[in-house]
Amino acid sequence: MPSYAVGLDIGGTKISAGVVDGSGRILARSRRPTTPDDASAIERDVIELVAELASEFPVDAVGVAAAGLVDADRSTVRFAPNLVWRDHPLGDRLSRALSLPVVVENDANAAGWAEHRFGAGMGASDLLMVTLGTGIGGAVVSGSKLVRGSNGFASEIGHLRFVPDGLPCGCGRLGCWEQYASGSALARGARHAAATMPDRSVALVARAGGDPARIHGEHVTALARDGDPLAVQLVEQLAGDLGLGIASLVAVLDPAVVVLGGGMATDGDYLLPLVEKVVRAELVGPVPPQIRVAAFRDEGGLVGAADLAHASG
Repeated sequence: MPSYAVGLDIGGTKISAGVVDGSGRILARSRRPTTPDDASAIERDVIELVAELASEFPVDAVGVAAAGLVDADRSTVRFAPNLVWRDHPLGDRLSRALSLPVVVENDANAAGWAEHRFGAGMGASDLLMVTLGTGIGGAVVSGSKLVRGSNGFASEIGHLRFVPDGLPCGCGRLGCWEQYASGSALARGARHAAATMPDRSVALVARAGGDPARIHGEHVTALARDGDPLAVQLVEQLAGDLGLGIASLVAVLDPAVVVLGGGMATDGDYLLPLVEKVVRAELVGPVPPQIRVAAFRDEGGLVGAADLAHASG
């Protein structure tokens, strides 16, 4: 009889869950909203989701993709910026409650593993994943192994110092890369343009319903596709900053494939050629990596976590 793992992706607003087979297919799904300030409520929801899905399939392991720093033991969440966890033994607590082995992994790491095993990086032994959303997340696969570092905190690439004494970041430092090359950065730049260049930003403000404060990154990329000069300028600036950061990481890691994921990956067909141009111009080596859009859009975290749980069993 085949066995399956339940994968869960726990974020600040929702918990997504799915039954995943050995080839990365999601056979059943469920979700519910997150109660971000109540650790017991999160665990209760996870237990109920696993029980619901396990009633339909023979589940032998559980993988959790957590939006936070996960210790080397793949059980303890040391810190989660949008959730209540602080040095929280999530894996041990869930394993005792479910009587199943539980693996906890950082959400970007889990998504990168899913792309390596089943998605845009399948067949490549060395991969860099860059997730673009509110911030920037990352994952590195080297020699077909997920790079976690000595403490489990590797690949926090969004907090590389990109501009000395630059823009303030939520981590408390200045000039982090994600302040220049994320979806939030694109939206912030567009709002600033609306305030300082009202004549050039008429279409952008109109796309946001007339309220500059409601401008989001997707408004900018949609207008850029239509050829709006300001939107094109903003997206090209973001692509330049994104490409510079990726080129620096490629110089260190030499991956065969770079995968762009996260919310902004939905605009990958427009953004990717711009980023590729910058990366190729910045690299010294003769063999640039292939840059691809993630195959798993919103579900890479749960697929990767489930596969890691399967492998640990």
